[in-house]
Amino acid sequence: MSQVAHLSQIYLDANATTPVLPQAAQAALKAMEELFGNPSSSHITGLQAKNLMEQTRQRAKALLGTGEGKLIFTSGATEGIQTGILSALIAARENIEPGKQYSILYGATEHKAVPNSLEHWNNILGLNAEIKAIPVDSLGVLDLEFIAREVPHALMICTMAVNNETGVYQDIKRLEQTIRDHHADIFWMVDCVQALGKRPLKLSETSIDYAPFSGHKLYAPKGIGFLYIRDTAPFTPFIAGGGQEGGLRSGTENLPGFAALNVIFEMLLDHENSCFATAEKLEQYRQQLVSSLTAAFPEIVFNHSFENSVATTLNFAVPGFSSKELMDLFDAANIRVSSGSACSAKVTRSFVLDAMGLPAWQSESAIRLSFGPAMTQTEVDAACDRIQLAASALTHSCLMLDDTQLSEDRAPLDGLVQLRGGASCTWIYADLKTKQALIIDPLPELEKRINTLLECQQLAPIAIIDTHGHADHISGRVALAQKHLKQQKCDHLGWPESSAKIQIDGIALDMIKLGELSLVKVASPGHTDDSISLLLTSDITKLKSSTHFAFCGDTVLMGSLGRTNFESSSSNKMFHSLKQLEQLIGPSTLLCASHDYNNEFTTSLTAEVMRNSLLDDVLKGQITESQFVSRKANLDASLNDEVGTEIMCGAYTSDCQKLAIKEYDASSLKLELAQSNKIKLVDIREPHEYALQHSLGMETVETTKSINVPMTRLVQFIQQHQADKTSEWVLVCRSGSRSLVVAQAMQRLGFSNIAHLKGGYALSS
Repeated sequence: MSQVAHLSQIYLDANATTPVLPQAAQAALKAMEELFGNPSSSHITGLQAKNLMEQTRQRAKALLGTGEGKLIFTSGATEGIQTGILSALIAARENIEPGKQYSILYGATEHKAVPNSLEHWNNILGLNAEIKAIPVDSLGVLDLEFIAREVPHALMICTMAVNNETGVYQDIKRLEQTIRDHHADIFWMVDCVQALGKRPLKLSETSIDYAPFSGHKLYAPKGIGFLYIRDTAPFTPFIAGGGQEGGLRSGTENLPGFAALNVIFEMLLDHENSCFATAEKLEQYRQQLVSSLTAAFPEIVFNHSFENSVATTLNFAVPGFSSKELMDLFDAANIRVSSGSACSAKVTRSFVLDAMGLPAWQSESAIRLSFGPAMTQTEVDAACDRIQLAASALTHSCLMLDDTQLSEDRAPLDGLVQLRGGASCTWIYADLKTKQALIIDPLPELEKRINTLLECQQLAPIAIIDTHGHADHISGRVALAQKHLKQQKCDHLGWPESSAKIQIDGIALDMIKLGELSLVKVASPGHTDDSISLLLTSDITKLKSSTHFAFCGDTVLMGSLGRTNFESSSSNKMFHSLKQLEQLIGPSTLLCASHDYNNEFTTSLTAEVMRNSLLDDVLKGQITESQFVSRKANLDASLNDEVGTEIMCGAYTSDCQKLAIKEYDASSLKLELAQSNKIKLVDIREPHEYALQHSLGMETVETTKSINVPMTRLVQFIQQHQADKTSEWVLVCRSGSRSLVVAQAMQRLGFSNIAHLKGGYALSS
């Protein structure tokens, strides 16, 4: 595939933040240079500043239809949320009856700023109210029956006008009727951050008490926002001091922010002289983007209905692709999207989609594409073209098929590939010479991806095997076997009946051939009664030194041992399975588990005994079988199955602390590379990312000095370099996050001179 360098940025993450419009930026700069007076000053410069502030306020009031309600300027939505919640709860506290239990209600899909703030002030004010999430249906619509039932006992209710992840909007009139019919005086806050410029707002025609807004979500600078307060709503200043904003919000006013907002408000009020598109035009843009995404990813699933969501937000998932993979793909193509709310800590799932009851894979794989009302047709056209370019790059990794793509342009596959579905792992070993493949623990959500990989690489599976009966997911083995190995006779885990019988160290084992390698099956009961380990070796007579990989299922996990509290589990049998595994493969063979909860990729018995005292005691013979059973029961008692919807298959034996890694910045790495020819530079992006942006962004670094080792091929790379652990390897990726994770994993496995580029190529240009 041809290399594409220096692609211009296409920004499609407007729900996170927006660029400042040139007109708004110019107005802000003028305020800093000319209208810089303090609005509290009585001289002409101060009066001019005050006039700007009041003009901005009047335009905001006209735009929002505030009527007699107040409008104060804040630092942003978070401050507005605090102010509204604090004001409401202080007033509600005055009417609390002793001994009566109260609640505080909020929408289950609300931005985390709201429930977190409710919990904070509930504790600070000593209200001891129960904070309850209002359920939503599959369309994201709030449960009105729940509200009708719960609101009579509530101190406050918080909802949002437009959801930041899905763009779903609520029917304010129906919501208001339900609330007021069952509690006429309850305080009601509506988060309107994502509604401005996208939904009509006439706040005085509602009984909303508080409505926070943010400037940076609509082309104004960060650090400016505003809050609507209903004329009859109680108010307690969140910030006290010099009495600015009529004593409602102290602190010297942000004149540059006012100036920028003033321009935005003027445009929203004057459609004829505005760069903002009409609702009809925004809908056309959405349909064009939907068509482009569907053409690029034919199996795409949109996570919300277009009937009750604003046109500027698209939330979608693509079967077989994690959100991280799609994020990296889009970013490599210089398309900026997000995998959820950018205002919260990193999560692996979308709580919004979970609340809507969507399947787990959609929640884990969700991508949000959002644009603002200032979007232009030229920008939409460019975005659609770039989406097609990004999708076409997937053929380079055999993640999608394109019959027009020359087969020789696809990277040939030889060795081990690790695919992920959440924390679950699927392993594929391809033998380039014979074009044969082995598939272990296939996940159903990866079925399409596996089929595509096999077809693209023209591989023929010789076996599709589960290492045990999985409790946390349905196996994808049966469907794959039906397609590729319909005539093969096998047991319930997929082990072929035609396998050869061998003896190793007096143990009767089964074996099949894969090219010049052998796959040996070892019964490893414990986690489940049917658990097996699969040893891929180049010499069955020297397993300890010649086994490349041991696919051990959930017998040994990174930082853990597989749980043994299922009905089909046996701690007694696991004790003996662990001893037998060490006897066969020794301490250094790479273990490839069915789950990877901490992004550690692979492990070895040597690495595990350093942090797993229970395993260490077993292998050193310092513990009896009965002692192991007792300690294993205590370990399993600490399991937490309430993490998402995934059943944890092992309890952590340590706190999984990450190792400190040597870090370079761009300048120090350039200097080091210029002075030393011993550094080995490894680009760990996937082939499609590497193809889209081949340059690392470091002008003096020759690309010939780097090799591309995708994270999906990392375990193969580690195995091939077991004898080269003292060389200085410097890992590079897009942002520095993946390179750090990989460096920590490699250092744990004994690579003693590992480093990475902090900030990745994103901060190196």
